[in-house]
Amino acid sequence: MSHPGAAACCTWVALIRTSGTKSPTRCRQFFLVHCDTVLSQKVNGLQIDRECRALSWLNRAEQEADSDSRFIFLWIAFNAAYATEIDDRQGLSEQASFNAFLRKLHDLDHAKRLGEIVWSAYSGAIRVLLDNPYVFAGFWDYQKGNQTEAQWQQSFHAAKKAANHALATQDTPKLLAIVLARIYTLRNQLIHGGATWASSVNREQIRDCVSIMGELVPAVIEIMMDSPGTLWGDASYPVITAAG
Repeated sequence: MSHPGAAACCTWVALIRTSGTKSPTRCRQFFLVHCDTVLSQKVNGLQIDRECRALSWLNRAEQEADSDSRFIFLWIAFNAAYATEIDDRQGLSEQASFNAFLRKLHDLDHAKRLGEIVWSAYSGAIRVLLDNPYVFAGFWDYQKGNQTEAQWQQSFHAAKKAANHALATQDTPKLLAIVLARIYTLRNQLIHGGATWASSVNREQIRDCVSIMGELVPAVIEIMMDSPGTLWGDASYPVITAAG
């Protein structure tokens, strides 16, 4: 029996292959390189929903000129790859399942793509993001009266210290978890209507997060597709075949 997501994935492969004569995006290139692997996964009944969904949203993100929309599409692509419920009662960088996902990616990343992205971006977008309190969840907890000023500042500096330690020890998964927790805060602001579209207030955050996610998401998907035998768990909202 074929995997229920195979038909949708094969349809997307066909669309990407015939998407016109424009210069191929990174997403389209990935599909062309990996389409045989994807189709073989259909035959073997392996999990392909995550990769196919993530690639579809990455493709959409790479077509988007609007920065806010591009960021949202990039987050959806990442979330499709992760495909695990995020518990907002606990910080993203502290969630065991999230950290395990990043460490598995790192262990499978034999080409060291994640490390190259992190270390090359640290002096630019990542450092600026870590210095920005407006993408730190504790700052907004303070604004809502759930933390004291001293508490949020202490946790803010502790997170920066942890990031610097991760940098010094080349702990890529740990640094990624801290950075993605900041990006998740920005995601919440946009998705929950806590920001105005194209606002001048959050342009720096949007710019830096789009820069980081634009490099990170393709690498994550490529690592997953290069590891077809790896079990990632069931995708959220699996494709259901209606009884005929």
